[in-house]
Amino acid sequence: MNVPTLTLEALPDASRRLAIRRIASYAALGVGGVSCLPLAHAGRQTEDPLSDSVRTALSAAVSEAAPPEPVLQKEADRQAYAQWLRVSGLKLMRWLPNPIERQEFLQTLWYESRRAGLSLSLVLALIETESGFRKYAISSAGARGYMQVMPFWTRTLGHGDESSLFHMQTNLRFGCVILRYLLDRERGDVFFGLGRYNGSRGQTAYPNAVISAQKHWLQDID
Repeated sequence: MNVPTLTLEALPDASRRLAIRRIASYAALGVGGVSCLPLAHAGRQTEDPLSDSVRTALSAAVSEAAPPEPVLQKEADRQAYAQWLRVSGLKLMRWLPNPIERQEFLQTLWYESRRAGLSLSLVLALIETESGFRKYAISSAGARGYMQVMPFWTRTLGHGDESSLFHMQTNLRFGCVILRYLLDRERGDVFFGLGRYNGSRGQTAYPNAVISAQKHWLQDID
C-alpha cells in the first residue's frame, strides 16, 4: 500500500506534523510500515565539524516563510526568469503534475539556488537523482526530502526537528547551503563536491548520474 503525498498534505497542520514525526521515527527504527513511503537511493553524508560561519548560515536558513518572489529590476531578467519557469515547468510535469505545486517548487528552488550561488540546472539534476522530486522521500540511510538531507544537520545546528526537512523551503535551503559548503571545501570541483554530498567521494557513479541529468535542465539563464 502506498501513502500518497496528497494524504499528508490534506491533513490539518498539527496532524500533518505529528504524522511526519511518526513516519520519521518509524524510518529510524526500521519498522516494517516504512515500506509505505517512497524510498530514495542516497548515500550517507559525513558529519563533519562546521565552522562558525557555516553553522550560523545554516541556523539562519530554517524558515517557514512562503516561497519568496524574486526581485528582478531589469526587464531582460524578468523575461529570462519567466522563460526559465515555463521551460522548467514543462520538463517537471512528469514528476509534479499539479501546476500550483510545480510553480511553488520552482520559485523556491530559484530563490534558494541563487541565494547559495548555485547553478539552477545542477540543483534540479541533484534533486532528480536523489529523490525523483518526492517531497516525503526517505533513503535507506535516513536522508529526507527533495534534496535528501541527513537528519544530523538539524541536530548539529541545535534545531533538532527532523520533520522540518519535509518542509519544501527548509529542505531546499538546507540542501543548497550544504551543497555550496561542500563545493567550497572541494574548491569548486563539482565532481568531488557531489561525491561528498552523497557520501561517496572518489566514486564515479553518483557524480556522473547528476552531471548527466544536468544536461536535461540546462538553459541559457543557468
